[in-house]
Amino acid sequence: MTVSPPSTASTASTGPSAGLAAPPSEPSAPSSEPSAPSSEPSAPSSEPSAPSCEPSAPSCEPSAPRAGTAAPTGRPDIVDLYLKHIGSGRAVMGRVMGGMAEVRSEGVWIHADDGRRFLDFGGYGVFIMGHRHPAVVEAVHRQIDTHPLASRVLLEPVAARAAQALAAHTPPGLDYVHFVNSGAEATEAALKLARAHGLTSVITTRSGFHGKTLGALSVTANTTYQTPFQPLLPDVTQVAYDDPADLEQALAAHRDRACVIVEPVQGEGGVRIPRPGYLGQVRALCRTYGALLVVDEIQTGMGRLGTWWGVDAEDVRPDVLLVGKGLSGGVVPVAAMVATAEAYAPFSRDPYLHTSTFGASPIACAAALATVRAMEEEDTVARAAALGPRILTAVRDVCAPYQGGLVREVRGRGLLIGIEFAEEQAVGELMLELISRGVLVNNSLNSTRVLRLTPPAVVEDSALDLFLTTLGAALRGTADRMTG
Repeated sequence: MTVSPPSTASTASTGPSAGLAAPPSEPSAPSSEPSAPSSEPSAPSSEPSAPSCEPSAPSCEPSAPRAGTAAPTGRPDIVDLYLKHIGSGRAVMGRVMGGMAEVRSEGVWIHADDGRRFLDFGGYGVFIMGHRHPAVVEAVHRQIDTHPLASRVLLEPVAARAAQALAAHTPPGLDYVHFVNSGAEATEAALKLARAHGLTSVITTRSGFHGKTLGALSVTANTTYQTPFQPLLPDVTQVAYDDPADLEQALAAHRDRACVIVEPVQGEGGVRIPRPGYLGQVRALCRTYGALLVVDEIQTGMGRLGTWWGVDAEDVRPDVLLVGKGLSGGVVPVAAMVATAEAYAPFSRDPYLHTSTFGASPIACAAALATVRAMEEEDTVARAAALGPRILTAVRDVCAPYQGGLVREVRGRGLLIGIEFAEEQAVGELMLELISRGVLVNNSLNSTRVLRLTPPAVVEDSALDLFLTTLGAALRGTADRMTG
């Protein structure tokens, strides 16, 4: 592999945040679990860190220590506690990444237990509103002080109001909301709802990701996660993503007994964006062959793609919509399955058919309700729509000197951006370089060559400048090490 050297002329002429307009200043407020890099990277270089003190920051603090160094002294060894009580794999990952533990957060920042802070452009898509959005925090505090968990015997008003608020923004006809605690639980609810209709065949897409509980794992098409737990659900067919012909062939073989589950953009699949019209074709094929259409918007929804939902771009109405991550407001885990009256009928008739002790808890629904209202008041979706293309263009400019060498492609929609590399090793190397400079990003669980960015819609221009400058420095360090 040939790695192109950085072009200093390009950086000087455009600047790291060329074309980026700062969004209005306003207060800032879980998925997938992190996965270890596919190849164990070497320690990052000792290149100086990018500045970590900006006007928008709450305090001026030192940048993160170099990844791979020992954990800070003078406090309990969190890595050792992980090793003894949580798991050796996660402990090793933590040590490789510097041994820091995150203890505080606000807006776009996460603070570690050694006093350092990190700019969070990761979070697996949860923090569209940033960390601890003030309006959500206030609503949750108020709910804790009055009634955090329900008896499950009487009606609970917060859940009803949260369902109404969410349904006001879902595609027309998706009016029935079943609240759960995680995205995987939302997938499980959808699969059970399909079974309640007698639809026992499931069609999923290769590289699709829908969770890791047993049913959800059956439609998460990755043998790495599936093999240890087989046999999974029977009669599950995988088809190529963005391939209507392959889908039609599978539907024809399962006429009137299939449930199709698909993402508008495959997030864990490496930010794979289908061709225009794909979702509309999926919708039409499901109607033709009598299939239930479930669209998984756990990562792509709640404004992440610059629209409330990824299906909005093609005016597609699924039978079932899965919601999560951003619905939490960055405060309390909550997710939902939203369905049409016809699709939801089995659950509507029998309220005990599919239940959970903590599902639709007052505290979680208070967070969901406050999140939807804050997004309305702050026009979060429009902010994401305006900010996303500017960040994508700027990231492409920073990566341009390495295009065709270290970097294969930069792609994205809204505030979901993927950097695909020519080699898997580059993802782990670059993640460690960024961590050592105080920036957090994510890898992609179903695409080991793709580094994923999910910046908050509340990010300001100074933090963007810091991110882009840091990305450029981290790319240089990664390129230097990978070329020897």
